[in-house]
Amino acid sequence: MGGIVLGLVACATTGPVIYPNAHFLSVGKEAADRDIEACRAMAEAAGAAEGGGSRMGDIATSTAMGAGVGAASGAAGGAVYGSIGQGSLVGAASGAIAGLLRGLMYSSQPQKTNQAYANFVSRCLEEKGYEVTGWQ
Repeated sequence: MGGIVLGLVACATTGPVIYPNAHFLSVGKEAADRDIEACRAMAEAAGAAEGGGSRMGDIATSTAMGAGVGAASGAAGGAVYGSIGQGSLVGAASGAIAGLLRGLMYSSQPQKTNQAYANFVSRCLEEKGYEVTGWQ
């Protein structure tokens, strides 16, 4: 199970797309890659995080929310049939599973880059002579 979670949580990072202008052509791809990493490090040191949040945190939040909603709806259903405690337990368990699956499904989608981070890295690269055309 842990391997499946890690496999689904692994994400492809996004990065700047550099236009092959005169500066890029003169320094080459390897130097450009080093400059990109240096700009990324500067952005993080300045407090700009690349992603919008933790994928594991998102999965845990989704699981907890599913358990809460499931417990409430299970208790309501249990009240109708005379077994509030059992209904809330069954509801919490099924809600937690549904929340976990939802969290795993959405965590496998590419994570969006924080706009402040992308702006910081782009500006840093432009100051070094590169032309950033966008992010992928």
